[in-house]
Amino acid sequence: MNEKQKEPLILRWLDRLLIWVSLTLGGLTLAGMTLLSVWNVLIMRKAFNNPIQGAEDVLIVALVAVVALAVPLGARTGAHIEIEVLESRMSPGFAKWSHVLTKVAGATLLMIMAWRLMLTGQSAVRFGETTQQLMISYEPFYYLLAVSVFLYAWVLMIDIWQLVQGKRINRLNYESQSL
Repeated sequence: MNEKQKEPLILRWLDRLLIWVSLTLGGLTLAGMTLLSVWNVLIMRKAFNNPIQGAEDVLIVALVAVVALAVPLGARTGAHIEIEVLESRMSPGFAKWSHVLTKVAGATLLMIMAWRLMLTGQSAVRFGETTQQLMISYEPFYYLLAVSVFLYAWVLMIDIWQLVQGKRINRLNYESQSL
């Protein structure tokens, strides 16, 4: 049985979902941003001196979407920064429980953040939170960020579960995944 088959089904499902969402939807969003930027700046602005009105608004909300789509995959692959300066001087037990407590604190803060993003999304229309030119409501982007942050918290909870069981945190290597 290989390493991937030993993982729980829910973790394998989460990995496939994160890879697909991040690489497919994030990649398509980045490609669209690139095309819009090139068309707006090189063609419309420089060649015709008539930039697309609201292109910056679309690029701003698309960038928020790209970040939201990438955050949970970054958490699952271990791409986020961890500073382990003192770990080499700790006993293995102390190091394990300090990791657990740090991840519990992180997951708690992320759950609070997801909750607050949901509440902010609910009030975005009421308070007129929109982009400047096209008046694109920020509401769906608050929800997208809330889901992203919630998934990040879920990844931390999976890490905690693996640590408490005495296992190493098994990071996702998306290059070896088959979709």
